[in-house]
Amino acid sequence: MTSWELFFSLLMFAVIGTITPGGANLLAAASGAQFGFQRSVPLLMGIVIGLASLVAAAAAGLAVLLQSAPALQIAMKAIGSAYLLWLAWKIGRSGPPNIKSDSSATPTRFVAGLFLLWLNPKGWTMALGAAAAYAGLATTPIRLALLMGAVFGVAALLALSLWCTGGLMLARALRTERQWRTVNATLGLFLAASIIPMWL
Repeated sequence: MTSWELFFSLLMFAVIGTITPGGANLLAAASGAQFGFQRSVPLLMGIVIGLASLVAAAAAGLAVLLQSAPALQIAMKAIGSAYLLWLAWKIGRSGPPNIKSDSSATPTRFVAGLFLLWLNPKGWTMALGAAAAYAGLATTPIRLALLMGAVFGVAALLALSLWCTGGLMLARALRTERQWRTVNATLGLFLAASIIPMWL
């Protein structure tokens, strides 16, 4: 396989890995529905930078530490699961959207999006798999880290923007409080269910 073919394969891996349903994408959709695209940008950027830095760290070799410390892996799973359950509960109990910028409700912030990925074993699994599969694309761990961080960052930005826009479109389609409670409960349940693969 040529380096261009390997790079194209990395692009496809990144696009598929970031656009499929998961905790980050469901959170982006819920934020878009509740707060609109503009107010969701800090959350989206936190997730993008979180994923890019996670993949870069895995490519640079930090993942070796994680693999050699099973207790750290279990702690990350527990903290990440608790955080996702809290977010799912928050989303599931919310009412109709608050798209106006003067609303007292606040969207999930940048730092929460950033740590969402670092505490997510699913994210680590994807990052480790990508780092191992595409190590041949660069001659040094630092170059590989920069390349993979950039590719996954751009892919995540596109995917999250689509999910957030989808949530915003949903907000425009639903009118009654009952419809919103049903949608929010469903999004919350899906977000909670996204924890299950972490433990399997």
